[in-house]
Amino acid sequence: MADRVFIEGLEVETVVGVYDWERDITQRLVVDLDMDWDNRVPGASDDVKDALDYAAVSDCVIRCLQALQPKLLEHAAEVLAAELQQAFGIEFLRLSIRKPGAVPAASAVGVSIERGRRL
Repeated sequence: MADRVFIEGLEVETVVGVYDWERDITQRLVVDLDMDWDNRVPGASDDVKDALDYAAVSDCVIRCLQALQPKLLEHAAEVLAAELQQAFGIEFLRLSIRKPGAVPAASAVGVSIERGRRL
């Protein structure tokens, strides 16, 4: 199946990083999600209850990362992927987390993972 739901550029302010000074401030993370989702049912019904709820997914991402306060983006990505798959029944997802400004010479650094099985 080639159906997907995506969310791009979701900004989350949270504590993130390994250095002591990073544990005392919040920093911005930018999350991109690409999730396998069968869009045939909501496409036919035109009913939001049949669709993957973008707002609920976005709220889950924000709550998860703010509660987690990860040291590593790798840890954040693993925990977030598992949470989204469990909470929304997403079989396969691609997730990227960027940390703008972490390396002065780069616009952002980050990680990207794929988890699950393609539909």
